[in-house]
Amino acid sequence: MPSYNLSVLGLEVSFKAEADPQRVQDAKNLVEERYKQLDFPGRQISKEKLLTFLALGLADDLLQSDQDLTKVEARLERLLTKIDGL
Repeated sequence: MPSYNLSVLGLEVSFKAEADPQRVQDAKNLVEERYKQLDFPGRQISKEKLLTFLALGLADDLLQSDQDLTKVEARLERLLTKIDGL
């Protein structure tokens, strides 16, 4: 399993993951992009609170994607049942 050493939002993190390097880089870029969207100059919000909002937003995206996938799988199952019935 590959090891990664990254600087994410100014924090050094090390971890092992079975993801390929491009996927890890894409995830890092997504986190940093979302963080920038939340971090407005002049706003008095701690980095910890911004990271919490970021984690909640990404978790919500994941939950929504899971729900969408479940709906697509159910629709495919219905279509396969119809096809098998023909």
